[in-house]
Amino acid sequence: MPKTPIDAFTLSGRTMGTFWQVRLDTPLAAEERHSLTAAFQAAVGEVDQQMSTWNRQSALMRFNAAPCDEWHPLPAPLMTVLEAGLAVSALSGQAFEMNVGAAVRAWGFGPDAINLAAIRQASAAAPVRAADALTLNPAAGLARKAAPLTLDLSGIAKGYGVDRLAETALGHGLTRALCSIDGEVRALGRRADDSPWCVGIDAPDAGHRRGSHSILMLEDGAVATSGDYRHFVEVRGTRLSHTINPLTQAPLLEAPASVTVMAQSCMMADAMATALMVFGPDRGRVLAEAQGLSALFIRRDGTVTGTGHFSETETA
Repeated sequence: MPKTPIDAFTLSGRTMGTFWQVRLDTPLAAEERHSLTAAFQAAVGEVDQQMSTWNRQSALMRFNAAPCDEWHPLPAPLMTVLEAGLAVSALSGQAFEMNVGAAVRAWGFGPDAINLAAIRQASAAAPVRAADALTLNPAAGLARKAAPLTLDLSGIAKGYGVDRLAETALGHGLTRALCSIDGEVRALGRRADDSPWCVGIDAPDAGHRRGSHSILMLEDGAVATSGDYRHFVEVRGTRLSHTINPLTQAPLLEAPASVTVMAQSCMMADAMATALMVFGPDRGRVLAEAQGLSALFIRRDGTVTGTGHFSETETA
């Protein structure tokens, strides 16, 4: 017996220099779609306004510029992400690091062009870990830093933005949705025909042409991919990853082509994908298994290492 056609549609808008999308299987009138689009845009807009490093008036950038050794008020969403960032930093052995803003900017991954003088300055300075200098008081909504910090949340904020899209959908009574920003995706429930959502995992290609490495069946969970095929700079013909090595304050030189992580929240999947990029396939696999994570590492030569759900995709 043929399946009943699904009345699917996608709402979308711009955020964080890219696009957000929410795919829905629920039939809705045009007025409801317009109202939902506005609600989704407001949710991700709040994240962007608070956590952008391109906007010097964002809450994050104001905190970066604020004096040390004083308590400063932070909005609740930013506090949530900073708390999560410190937690992921701890469980990843500081592979996930938020105090990389100066290096991100110097290497041309922020609003400025690549700056050799700034690169030398960032590389020469002794790295200060956010975990050592940042103190949070979530109950009071306050934060303090013991040393100058240039926090950058590009390794976690988009995932949090996807979670906000999902929360907004649930708040409007929508229990079947596929929410995404760039390479971060979260599924709510299953599709209207009770099948899981299909999410393609990109196969990075040196020629800038991408197909799908595999198709993931996703329901009530999240998946995030980090890779230099999405965001990179080229210096003298060499592609440099947008992921910064916290120890050298420079782009990773031996990073895998991509890392994909599954988790319940997209914020956690996003941050762990960043951490595992820093660790690489071998050490990253050990960490993923220790944390019970499903992770997929695609090396530059095309070979694959997988844990958990992805273990069957492994190649030699």
